[in-house]
Amino acid sequence: QVQLVESGGGLVQPGGSLRLSCAASGITFKLYAMGWYRQAPGKQRELVASITSDGSTNYVESVKGRFTIFRDNAKNTAHLQMNSLAPEDTAVYYCNAKFSGGRGLNYWGQGTQVGVSS
Repeated sequence: QVQLVESGGGLVQPGGSLRLSCAASGITFKLYAMGWYRQAPGKQRELVASITSDGSTNYVESVKGRFTIFRDNAKNTAHLQMNSLAPEDTAVYYCNAKFSGGRGLNYWGQGTQVGVSS
């Protein structure tokens, strides 16, 4: 059974930092691209950052220079370091795993809430 378990969400003040973690089980982690998505109330889910199986990263423009995605294949974990958080970063953040070989293998975590407010 595939599980993606997120942790690290919370409430912070503007300018603060959080690190989200995603622990994966039930998949050959190193073969999956990992992504962090977010969904704010009333908005569509958007891709925030992704990292391929070989470590290439991609970010949505609004988080470039503030967020960093990285992975630890030995521990089957993916992380999103979020610095200089702003109120517009408030959302539920979801971890995603997509098999690099296609086949439609795509998994989601349950989400973790991030709130940025003074």
